[in-house]
Amino acid sequence: MNIPSELKYTKDHEWVRIEGDTATVGITDFAQGELGDIVYVEVETLDETLEKEEVFGTVEAVKTVSDLFLPLSGEIIAFNESLEDEPEKVNSDPYGEGWMIKIKFSDKAELEELMSDVAYKELVGA
Repeated sequence: MNIPSELKYTKDHEWVRIEGDTATVGITDFAQGELGDIVYVEVETLDETLEKEEVFGTVEAVKTVSDLFLPLSGEIIAFNESLEDEPEKVNSDPYGEGWMIKIKFSDKAELEELMSDVAYKELVGA
């Protein structure tokens, strides 16, 4: 299981890459493995401002649909549109080509609430 040390994580299995005041978000390798083959990613919240832990979209696998929870409050400024045609990128490259959204986050204090790679490994038993 791949859990990069430079990323932050949530209890809901999203990963977060911070670059200035922007955060790139996707689901973890653990999450995509648990879901199985992903067939659809839906994000209808582009250009909306949401609070931390609000649902920003859904990911649909062959057997289930899961909500996606915003790890930081802010405005969703980008959606990885390539996932519309190739949702399987989330399975094959969850931390790269399979990223889902970018957020212009509004509360830097929330960064402290994200999990380190060590804490996330403990959560998933890795």
